Amino acid sequence: MHFFAESFIIEGAKISQLCLRRAENEFGGHKYKARDGKYAVGQFNINNLEWTKAILLTAQEQNSPVILGVSEGAGKYMCGYRTVVGMVNGMLKELNITVPVALHLDHGSFEGAKACINAGFSSIMFDGSHYPIAENIEKTTQLVHTCDVLGLSLEAEVGSIGGEEDGVIGAGECADPDECKAIADLGVTMLAAGIGNIHGKYPANWAGLSFETLAAVKEKVGDMPLVLHGGTGIPADMIKKAISLGVAKINVNTECQLAFQAATREYIEAGKDLQGKGFDPRKLLAPGFEAIKATVKEKMELFGSIGKA
Repeated sequence: MHFFAESFIIEGAKISQLCLRRAENEFGGHKYKARDGKYAVGQFNINNLEWTKAILLTAQEQNSPVILGVSEGAGKYMCGYRTVVGMVNGMLKELNITVPVALHLDHGSFEGAKACINAGFSSIMFDGSHYPIAENIEKTTQLVHTCDVLGLSLEAEVGSIGGEEDGVIGAGECADPDECKAIADLGVTMLAAGIGNIHGKYPANWAGLSFETLAAVKEKVGDMPLVLHGGTGIPADMIKKAISLGVAKINVNTECQLAFQAATREYIEAGKDLQGKGFDPRKLLAPGFEAIKATVKEKMELFGSIGKA
């Protein structure tokens, strides 16, 4: 661990205590349970208090493990990673959340990964897919050592995911199975491999997931749990087939955003914000909050994680 000072590790370990108890000690086995049980655990990205509360309550109600994803852009929007950790830990206590919960950095840079470890995240994604494979291996190796010491989950990526995620733009490509094996052999917890998936809305002419690539990757990496990014808009039959081929974690972001937008727009267009105290943020944001809950439940049903906590 050449770049991490001792104080860095100690600080991260102290701050991480509650999230680690919830997420790694309890959730750590779920990625393997999901793989072996042929279901997937959903990562639902959070953007504010309403998003976080909606996802946690739904997970508790459905008795499902859950991953709270935080992009670097969303982390900045929510006043920094320590603020996010404080909010999540507070909700775990105040809402009496007992299902396994992981707080996960989504598409993190190398510096972002270090910052989130220091802040107390229990799971990290380092996206080195835009680097040459040798540099991806070098940087991932350093993070593997640190995450092993602290008991954190580490997700790596090979083959960029198409579309845009909070300013992170990927052309979209199918990963090289040999490169996937090289990264998996470093000791990461899970691997995101590009198989034609994209972030955001899928275009009408999208060719679909490359199951040939997924099968080839699976053959190379063995029992390594695989991650499917860009879960919004992928047909249900493709989702189920991907799970059958070893995908154990599926990321959802845009779909919750669209559900929130549609419900909030309907509330405003109906003039409900002009009726009585309809302008109160607790009333104004309530339809979007419920729409997020409904979307999360729908995805948990599709992924097969309900009742698996």
